[in-house]
Amino acid sequence: MAVYKPVVVQACPKLGESITKDTLYWRGYKTPVQIKEFGAINKIDFSPVPPYNYAVTASSRIHIYGRYSQEPIKTFSRFRDAAYCATYRDDGRLLAAGSEESIICLFDVIGKAPLRQFKGHTKPVHLVGFLSDKYRIFSGGDDYSSSLWDIPSAKGIISYSEHTDYVRCGCASKVNADVFITGSYDHTVKLFDARTKSSVMTIEHGHPVESVLLFPSGGLLVSAGGRYVKVWDVLKGGQLLVSLKNHHKTVTCLCLNSSGERLLSGSLDRHVKIYSTTSYKVVHSFNYATSILSLALSPEDETIVVGMTNGVLNVKHRKPEEKSENSQKKRQPAYRTYVKGRTYMPKQEDFCVSKPVKRVLRKYDELLRSFQSSKALDAVLEPPIMLHTPEVTVAVMQELHRRGTLRSALAGRDEKQVNLLLTFVARRVIDPRFTPVLVTVADMITDIYQPVVGQSAIVDKQFLKLQEAIGKEIDYQEELLEVLGMMDTLFATFTKKRDTCLEEKKSKGGTKII
Repeated sequence: MAVYKPVVVQACPKLGESITKDTLYWRGYKTPVQIKEFGAINKIDFSPVPPYNYAVTASSRIHIYGRYSQEPIKTFSRFRDAAYCATYRDDGRLLAAGSEESIICLFDVIGKAPLRQFKGHTKPVHLVGFLSDKYRIFSGGDDYSSSLWDIPSAKGIISYSEHTDYVRCGCASKVNADVFITGSYDHTVKLFDARTKSSVMTIEHGHPVESVLLFPSGGLLVSAGGRYVKVWDVLKGGQLLVSLKNHHKTVTCLCLNSSGERLLSGSLDRHVKIYSTTSYKVVHSFNYATSILSLALSPEDETIVVGMTNGVLNVKHRKPEEKSENSQKKRQPAYRTYVKGRTYMPKQEDFCVSKPVKRVLRKYDELLRSFQSSKALDAVLEPPIMLHTPEVTVAVMQELHRRGTLRSALAGRDEKQVNLLLTFVARRVIDPRFTPVLVTVADMITDIYQPVVGQSAIVDKQFLKLQEAIGKEIDYQEELLEVLGMMDTLFATFTKKRDTCLEEKKSKGGTKII
């Protein structure tokens, strides 16, 4: 009796993204924890000191969450209307926030009532931040102004009215305690120095600016507005270095990781894109349920927190790294190593005893071995195989066709089985890897079940889907043939021109020789 040979499954290249170190790193976050807030989350800010609590600004409240807590450990609710942009000071002891009432409130993270209130803006204040000297606050509001405040005296130092639209974002330099930057809906980013009475630099972004970010070195500035994220060289007078357009909708927030090697951007298109700050290419992407308004990364890159328009706070923690077990015993050498030595090679007179290898056949191979064609086809039409390894299903169909039993395996099926078959064929027939086999399968199914067309609405629907898929593929092929014809014409024209030029050069060269 001949030995049964298992079905050979054609090795096909796997489609999809290539696995890189960044992919493995960013996939190393746990399943997210979702927390419902009272309104859209306009700002998330991590405390720069351990235990790295984070402040969430939503509606008329500011909630302080612990690193792993799902309930707020502290709440600031002394706002009559909406609160905006709660930001920690560098020492993590003070928290400043703007409000719809055009007042800036300064809180001690231990207390509840505001320590200071700064009044001077005439419209809602959406931007609040601390300068790096820790004793001054900068702000921006819907009254088009940017102001600087002294914390001890609670008085204004200077006010700038250079923007012509709402001021909605800004940041302070960590290198120079007098420098801060604001972004406005008038499409500009302005750099201010507290020692001067006007801005020292203006950068035209081209779209309403939603977020700005300054690198820790102070030399590079990132601005986000519209679908664009742009990187500017501040030391060269605001020269544009790169413009990124990887989002489909408005980019609303920016964030850097602790090392400054990765830049994160969140957008209304529900995606967070992660860029390398050396090549500015997207190295990874996260997908969320709804539009993203705010984004923050913990100082140790251990937690990613995303705030969305529907008031849901999405928190992801990194999985703990698995420690390698050094206590595992090393595998002992085989007995023959002690007798003959590790490098011993068998000689011609030696008798080698080979250990028999037990061959384990898969379920469909066992059924094919016993000539049960219909059951073998059923085995490879199970959802896990059809969805994840369609090449196995197609390989079995090809083997049945080679044996001449494919028609009998396809015949005699009920409505549910025919629906399953047609679903698989309609989905995979346009895949170039499977088209030759599945076209034959589709022809046989049509011939076998043509008499029952019209008796089942489910089967009729699948036949229409199959017809639509094949029709679209034919249209694509026709368009591709037209494009190929155009390209052939162009290439032929280029070849003729080149030949003509060569002939002219030869004729000129021949004349000179004569």
